[in-house]
Amino acid sequence: MNGASLYILHCADGSYYVGTTRNELEVRIAEHNSGHFGGYTATRRPVRLVFTQHFDMIVDAIGAERQIKGWSRKKKEALITGNWDQVKVLAQRRRPHPSRRRYAPPQDEG
Repeated sequence: MNGASLYILHCADGSYYVGTTRNELEVRIAEHNSGHFGGYTATRRPVRLVFTQHFDMIVDAIGAERQIKGWSRKKKEALITGNWDQVKVLAQRRRPHPSRRRYAPPQDEG
């Protein structure tokens, strides 16, 4: 298998797990369901595959994984259902992040 797969699992507790693999996806999901590696999904079994995307390069899959892990639950669910309009809406910041606020020079009181 060339490249890598990004995948999202729905866990028994209702949470989502985002991961990547170079191996066969079915094997990796079976490893999650058996608790083979421990970690997050080991205590949230069974897990169910709800989204997958193939990337030609592993670095692209890992980059997407890191990005999606930071997304809200609603945004992940929009991706899972293929609701791209909702993904775009949820991508817009409601308030400017403190690092992106405009600088306002102090006012002279004189």
